[in-house]
Amino acid sequence: MKKNLPLLLILCLIFCSYSSFGQVGINTTNPDASSALEIESTTSGLLIPRMTTTEIEAIVDPAPSLLVYDTDLDGYYFNKGTTETPDWKLLLTDINSRENYVIVKSVDDFPTASGGTITLDENTLYEVNGLISTSNSINVNGAYLIGKDTNEDIINYTGSGALFTGATNASFRNITFNNSGTGDLFNLSASVSNSLIAQSVIVNGFNSIGTVSTYGLVFFNVMQFVNNTDGITYNNIGNLLLNNMGWQSSNSGTFETFTGTFSFVQKVSGFTTVPSGATGFDVSSNPTVTNGTMKGVVFAGAGDYVDPYTGAGTYNGFNFTNDWEVDCIGIPRESDNNASGNIYIQRNSTTSNPTFSIASATPLDALIDAGQMFRFANAAPAVTSGDNVLEYEGKEARTFQVSGNVAYEPTTTNGSATVHAFYIQRFNSAGVSQGVPLGTEIYEEVGSSGNASTGDYLVRAIPLSGKVTLNPGDYVRIYGQTISNTGTPRNSIRVYSLSLTLD
Repeated sequence: MKKNLPLLLILCLIFCSYSSFGQVGINTTNPDASSALEIESTTSGLLIPRMTTTEIEAIVDPAPSLLVYDTDLDGYYFNKGTTETPDWKLLLTDINSRENYVIVKSVDDFPTASGGTITLDENTLYEVNGLISTSNSINVNGAYLIGKDTNEDIINYTGSGALFTGATNASFRNITFNNSGTGDLFNLSASVSNSLIAQSVIVNGFNSIGTVSTYGLVFFNVMQFVNNTDGITYNNIGNLLLNNMGWQSSNSGTFETFTGTFSFVQKVSGFTTVPSGATGFDVSSNPTVTNGTMKGVVFAGAGDYVDPYTGAGTYNGFNFTNDWEVDCIGIPRESDNNASGNIYIQRNSTTSNPTFSIASATPLDALIDAGQMFRFANAAPAVTSGDNVLEYEGKEARTFQVSGNVAYEPTTTNGSATVHAFYIQRFNSAGVSQGVPLGTEIYEEVGSSGNASTGDYLVRAIPLSGKVTLNPGDYVRIYGQTISNTGTPRNSIRVYSLSLTLD
């Protein structure tokens, strides 16, 4: 028993030594004071337990921060949850991370500038994190530039040219572009195979928004423009979609200008608050638009809301051609659905009012003035004389309500009682009669007459009404005709007033 005392004493001393220091060293006699365990090796590593997903999930009461390697998912996982409710999370690794992805926390994270231009890597997503200032232009070069918070993720431009240049695809999202220099935002000119997309973007303080040209598709969605000296010019765009654009009153100049040729333009919702001296929407260069629509946009402010189309194909009091459908607050509604036309005879003295022989179907041509016309004309190519015509210039077939009147007197002397008919006749764009729309004709009987001072010479007013369906290019005219008589017909009439309205 006495022989064992030295051995017991040695073991106790060793145990007390480990308890007092609290560190374990493997292959080292001097473990770091901050570590509970330090392993030193130049030939081997630390092998964490390797388990399948099923085996990991079967661990009983796993401690928080327990670390394992999942052989099914090829990654290190730790328990972020509790013992009772484990929550296995993947440790940060490059194995499953996205390629072509760059987080930008400083301008140095962009490619190195050359000749004053940063050219982004094609098909690479750059995520801006925070405020990034640059005096260099950025050639987007088919890259994606995004942020996570438009209030915090900002590119601040201090240069003098355009911030963004390029001739290929470009995409922006959840980011603010701020100008503290004298520069513009865009100088982008691509091809019909390219697209430009911007969503949830704030544009602040630029000399102008710049020019976007020749893209096949431009889609801007939820953008705000603040404190910009001049706006944007869209030129020769295939399909242009503008959704929820917000133009604040702090902007000046011309907000949106359209030039060239467009297959499709759609501007929906949002607002345009135009201060005095500024213009909201400029189509004065008469851009060619195959199909244009603008709906739900609120125009307000003391400036000019629209600088309209001019010349052929325009209508007094309206802004656009019949290639557009417009329904916005603050500007006139323009649609085939509110197309209307009106013609009426010029008021004359009794002696100079026009006379007609209506022995057969006769158009009541006269000195007729066009009234309020929208997507109608008072002449048709197939009509070589007379102007009592209402030609429909809309894009789609429509049914119109007919209203009008003819005030006339019979002028034939020594005639018998006669029945006159008045009606409208429809023609197609080639001038071929399509008949009399049902319900538009009306009849009037005039009495007999002796000499010029005896008999029925009363002036009577005949109403015209009904409905007519017109295709683009169709037109209508007012006709008079003798229907029946008991002797010598009274075919001659003098017209005092005439009007016809389609709406």
